[in-house]
Amino acid sequence: MIKRQIYGLAMLMLLLASCGRDYTSKEYLNTVLGNLRQIETASYYEFGESWSPGDTAASFVFWRFYREYRNPPDTAIGSSFVVLDSLTGTKASYCYDGQMVATFYDEEKGILIDSFKVRQLPFRPVGAPFYNYVTSIISYALTTGDSITLELKEQEKDVFVRLTINEEQQVEFFGKAIHMPLSPYTYGENTSIYELWIDKATDLPYKVRREMSHDISVSTSLDPEFNKLDINDFRAADFFPPDYEIRQYGYKRTDEEKSSLLNGKAPEWTLQSADNQTVSLAGLTSGVVLLQFTSVSCGPCRASIPFLKEINGEYGKDDFALVAIECTSKNMNALRNYMSRNQFDYTFLQADKEVLDNYSIGSYPVFFILDQKRIIREIIKGYSEVATDERIRFTVNKLLEN
Repeated sequence: MIKRQIYGLAMLMLLLASCGRDYTSKEYLNTVLGNLRQIETASYYEFGESWSPGDTAASFVFWRFYREYRNPPDTAIGSSFVVLDSLTGTKASYCYDGQMVATFYDEEKGILIDSFKVRQLPFRPVGAPFYNYVTSIISYALTTGDSITLELKEQEKDVFVRLTINEEQQVEFFGKAIHMPLSPYTYGENTSIYELWIDKATDLPYKVRREMSHDISVSTSLDPEFNKLDINDFRAADFFPPDYEIRQYGYKRTDEEKSSLLNGKAPEWTLQSADNQTVSLAGLTSGVVLLQFTSVSCGPCRASIPFLKEINGEYGKDDFALVAIECTSKNMNALRNYMSRNQFDYTFLQADKEVLDNYSIGSYPVFFILDQKRIIREIIKGYSEVATDERIRFTVNKLLEN
C-alpha cells in the first residue's frame, strides 16, 4: 500500500511539473536540444515532400528508411548514415561515412563515390539526416548572432517553432549553419524560414519544414527507434553490392562514351505536355529541333529560360522547334505553375523513364540540337549565360544554312 501511495505521489508531482512547463521559452528548446544530444543512433522512416513556391501540390514525394549514427570525429556533418529502401530496409540508395558519399544507381549497377577532393568547397553539400538536421537548426537558433526571429507556440500535442533568418545570404544546414553564396539562380527574398513540430510527450522534433525563395520541403520522422544500433558497426562499404561498378566523382568519360549519342539518330519519344497534349519527336516538322532536358528545381535550368524565350521567337516554326522536357517532377500541376511563373509558352513535356534512359540523362540541364533528319549534331551539358547561348545559336544557324 505504501509503495502504491509513493508511486501515485510521484506521478502526481510529474504531472504537476509538466503542467507548469513553459513550452514557449528558450529553456524548453534547451531541454529539447539536450534530448537530441542523447541520441547516439536512430532508425526511422522519413516521409518527404518538396515543391516550388507558388505550387499547391508537391512536385516530389518520397519514403525512405534511415539508419543514423552520431560521428563526432567528422567535424563537417557530425553523423554517418545510410538511406535504405523503405519496403525492405536493406537496399541502399545513398550513404555517408564521414569520408565520402556513395550514391547508388541500380539501373546501371553502379556506385558513384565523392570523396570531396574534386570540388573544393568550404562545406560538404551532404543532406544531413533528420535528427542531425533538427539538432543543427535548434543549436543555431539558440546561439547565433544573426538577425533572426524565433517564435514558439504551444499546441495540444506538440510545440510549433518558427525560425525566420533575416540575413542577406540564405542559411542551409549541412551539419552546421552554412551561409550560402548569393546565387543568380534564385528569385525572391533571401529570407530563410525553418519550422519544427516537437512532440510534447517525448520533447523531440518529429517534423521539419524548410522554406527558401526557390524551394520548399517538408520531412517527417516516423516510428523512430533510438540507441538500438551499434554505433561502432557502420561501414559504408558493407552496403556495396559485389557486382556494382564503383567510380570516383570527377571520372572522365572516354571519347567513345562521349560520342555514343552524338551524330546518331535521336531516340524517338512520345510524351505528355503541361497542357495535356500528346507530343512526339516524329510529329515535329521543323528543320532544327532544340531539346532541353530540365528540372523545375534546377537553378541553371531556370537561368536559361530568358535565352530560350528569346531564341524561340527568332525563327519561324518551319525552321526551328524548341522542346523542354521536365525530368524530375511527376506533378503536371507543378509543370503548369512553372510555365506560368516563368512566363514561357514553348513546348514543355513530362519525361518518362524510357526517354531519360535513351538520352542518358543524369544531370540538368542538357541540350540536344537535332538536324532535319533528327541526327544529334550537338550535345551541351550545363548552362553558362552567354557562352551556352552563343554555342546554341551558332549551331542552329549553321544547320539552317545547310
